[in-house]
Amino acid sequence: MYELLDKINSPADLKSLDIKELRTLCSEIRAYMVECCSRNPGHLASSLGAVELIVGMHYVYDAPQDRFVFDVGHQAYAHKIITGRREEFKTLRTEGGISGFPRMSESPYDAFGVGHSSTSISAALGLSEAARQLGRADKVIALIGDGALTGGLALEGLNNAGGSDTDLLVILNDNNQSIDRNTGGLHEHLMRLTTSRTYNRFKTRVWDSMGSTRSRAFFQRWIRSLKSWIVKKSGGDLFEALGLRYFGPIDGNDIEAVVHALRAMHELRGPRVLHCLTVKGKGYAPAEEDPTVWHAPGRFNPETGARISSPRTADRYQDVFGQVLLELAESDPRVVGVTPAMASGCGMNLLAEKMPGRFYDVGIEEEHAVTFSAGLAAGGLRPFCNIYSAFAQRSYDQIIHDVALQDLPVTLCFDRAGLVGEDGATHNGSFDLAAFRSIPSLVVSAPADERELKNLMHTALAQEHPFIIRYPRGMAEGREWRSAQPGIYEIGRAECLQEGDTLAILAIGPCVGQALAAAERFPGRVGVYNFRFLKPIDTQMLSEIAGRYGRILTMEDGALKGGLYGAVCESLAGMKGAPVIEGFGIGDEFVEHAPQAQQRKHYRLTAGEVEKYLEKVLQDSK
Repeated sequence: MYELLDKINSPADLKSLDIKELRTLCSEIRAYMVECCSRNPGHLASSLGAVELIVGMHYVYDAPQDRFVFDVGHQAYAHKIITGRREEFKTLRTEGGISGFPRMSESPYDAFGVGHSSTSISAALGLSEAARQLGRADKVIALIGDGALTGGLALEGLNNAGGSDTDLLVILNDNNQSIDRNTGGLHEHLMRLTTSRTYNRFKTRVWDSMGSTRSRAFFQRWIRSLKSWIVKKSGGDLFEALGLRYFGPIDGNDIEAVVHALRAMHELRGPRVLHCLTVKGKGYAPAEEDPTVWHAPGRFNPETGARISSPRTADRYQDVFGQVLLELAESDPRVVGVTPAMASGCGMNLLAEKMPGRFYDVGIEEEHAVTFSAGLAAGGLRPFCNIYSAFAQRSYDQIIHDVALQDLPVTLCFDRAGLVGEDGATHNGSFDLAAFRSIPSLVVSAPADERELKNLMHTALAQEHPFIIRYPRGMAEGREWRSAQPGIYEIGRAECLQEGDTLAILAIGPCVGQALAAAERFPGRVGVYNFRFLKPIDTQMLSEIAGRYGRILTMEDGALKGGLYGAVCESLAGMKGAPVIEGFGIGDEFVEHAPQAQQRKHYRLTAGEVEKYLEKVLQDSK
């Protein structure tokens, strides 16, 4: 089906192709990506835009001896396809299939595992320095998008690289977009020319005055040269000031220009930056027209671009959060929203559209988002700072030092907590409950359903201390929340949902509904308790449960060590005749990619798996 791609089994197979054949290959790679991702959804638009860059890298350099480090990994699909994983790419992000991100254990061509933003420059600098120390001639390239360049770690890496003589090439893939539109001073600096009203007015006027195709072709070449010169003078100043030689910008979707530039880069030494302008979603019209939606579009018809959505049985947690936040902001002038570049993903786009002056997208800067929120709170505002759970790990110090230590009323909302599905080990929010339970001053909570999320947001606003609300990715439980009057919870109080006499299930977050569904088959024997507050934990309720039941089962969609299971064991450790305690949750491991439903079953967090356990335990106890 694919004339050239079917013959590419390793990067060595590229070497004999000419530029015309490389163009054909790039088109075939794009078509193959669209075909595969229409069935197994992934991060499509970013990878479509980076095809020529990756093909050029493998054409000019010699991987795996030469090392390629991708930032985030959203743009690395062409790399996977070229490096002997063409057929495996059909299993992308499925259980037992290949990862959606570069992973060292998956291929020798994956020089460094990634999934979080802004790591590439630091890692590549380390690889390059290791090669120098060990006397190897490896070439090392970091491919980073303009959105990831806003992250503090990327700037730290640039600063360190510029002060060294390490042989490192940084390719800046500048497509004016990460997931949502990029924001911030660095982005504005890089893109000032192409958004200039004067420049675009001049270009349009001259273009319209030229009738012939030949004249317009000449003008296009001239304007590219002018643009490159001006952008180099302005955009390059940043990198030159940090000590890196700057080259570009070039058209990163022109394979001939990419190969020419990379050959020149290959002969140079020292830290340097190649600035490439690309189009996110390049080569697939729907993705070019709406790159935000097509960043991760889900399943779709590759011929028409029509997206195939699964029927919704409930609202998504992110939509509940976004609507409640807007309502809180409308009723309380102190409420503001802060997000590190995840406005649409977390539902904060509703606030951005209706009340833009109360919304802050700080770019891919989780650490800054938290400390900025702390400053807002110290100044008298009530910030709701929404960060995906796995990315909140990056702001651990700021949560301790800038929020908790000063007891500031920042509400930290951790979206995508627990099991996230196909994104896998780098994105699962497994560690938040355990990580933040030990921090003084913090309240750590998890709603069992969408109504509890609404109530917890109101509860957080009604008190004056740091407050964490963590909730899962995807559909909520289908409970009516819009018309329900908001409630304010007593902080630290658990709730008995069903009483029993033999075994008690203590659950938190979305596990509460699964526990209750399983226990309903055993009326009078199994008690179910909603521990919506992990910190402070309801020690009085725990004491009553321990005195009543001979066995306790805890359920949580997070790490057992240090989570609810750990908290219960700690609380009852000194009790004489304490009940037997078991825990269902995530063990001492990283969660592999698979559909959420399969992950929940694997960790026994479904009603069916709990029923099996209860049947055996209750039968044995007779």
